[in-house]
Amino acid sequence: MKQNYLLRNSIITILIFSLISSPLYACTGITLKSKDGGVIVARTVEWALNDAQHNQLLVVPRNKEFKAQTPMGFNGKNWKGKYGFVTLTAYGQPYGPDGLNEEGLYVGVYYLPGYAEYSVYDKTKASKSMSVGDLMQWMLSSFKTVDEVLAHLNDVVVVSVENKDFGGAELPFHFKIVDPSGNSRVIEIVNKGEVKIYDPYLDVITNSPTYDWHIINQRNYLNLSTSPNQQQKFGNYELNPTGGGSGFLGIPGDFTPPSRFVRAAAFTASCRPLSTSTEAVFESFRILDNFNIPLGAQVPSDKMPSDIVSATQVTSSCDLKEKVYYYHTMWNREIRKIDLKSIDFSEIKEQIIDDDVNKENSVKDVTPHPRKTKKK
Repeated sequence: MKQNYLLRNSIITILIFSLISSPLYACTGITLKSKDGGVIVARTVEWALNDAQHNQLLVVPRNKEFKAQTPMGFNGKNWKGKYGFVTLTAYGQPYGPDGLNEEGLYVGVYYLPGYAEYSVYDKTKASKSMSVGDLMQWMLSSFKTVDEVLAHLNDVVVVSVENKDFGGAELPFHFKIVDPSGNSRVIEIVNKGEVKIYDPYLDVITNSPTYDWHIINQRNYLNLSTSPNQQQKFGNYELNPTGGGSGFLGIPGDFTPPSRFVRAAAFTASCRPLSTSTEAVFESFRILDNFNIPLGAQVPSDKMPSDIVSATQVTSSCDLKEKVYYYHTMWNREIRKIDLKSIDFSEIKEQIIDDDVNKENSVKDVTPHPRKTKKK
């Protein structure tokens, strides 16, 4: 009886944290690869509280001097960036959901409430301490491969830092990092500073619970297949599948992190062959269309924010081979890009790119018009 009670409480806890994460930051990440050696890392960004200005991208030059933040102020680790990078932002902060550096290293953060737990601040370790936002900037500015990041993770201590722009709450994130070779890892910081590193399952990621739980949960969906169900006979009846897609019958369709993880894995595993990295970029957008979350599906009608039109505020797709950052936003579904190869990061000034100033979707009018006939 006691074991059943504990099991039931564990399941309830997992479901509660899944529901907590969904209305706030319910992001989904995938990776696709192409025959020409392309590695495409793409994700949705959901934030259903208000407009977090995820559409604003920050360009950071090479050789920038960084000062990390601790609970005591900007007295943490100091470092000089070796590489320039581009990153989404949030509430005007110099970091956001993901970023790509000039060497093709990708770093993405995903909400992990109830599980992410950073180190308790120790002033004697201030010189190596930093916030979770600093960790993202440190990785993007300092390294060009996943192996380099992993070799230096012990050089820093991530501590909890309040950020009033996020409601004064802690920022419980875990990370997905990928380099142009396709090497990737998921990094989680739990149990007051314990760092856990995972080989990503089919290179997908969502939110809570922790990554090892999601991998175990995949065992519940071993029946999923791209092959349609076959005709079966029951007495005098011969029953056929009602239509295409019957092999995926039973795939979870809700917006909780466990369900999105299963769907992301299924769509990644069943992705058609892709010839070029550019083709893979557009395929990543098609796949992630399945994870767009309408605002009304996430927020009760009496608590609907007035300054956003979608829970999915931005979708990005990074071509690590060609070093191009693609994205579209809730304000404009037109795909835009930043070609990092065309940027001289030794000369460019730090700046914000905001292509959504008008907050208006671009529409191309292709209405046919009758030819004007000349009067005789």
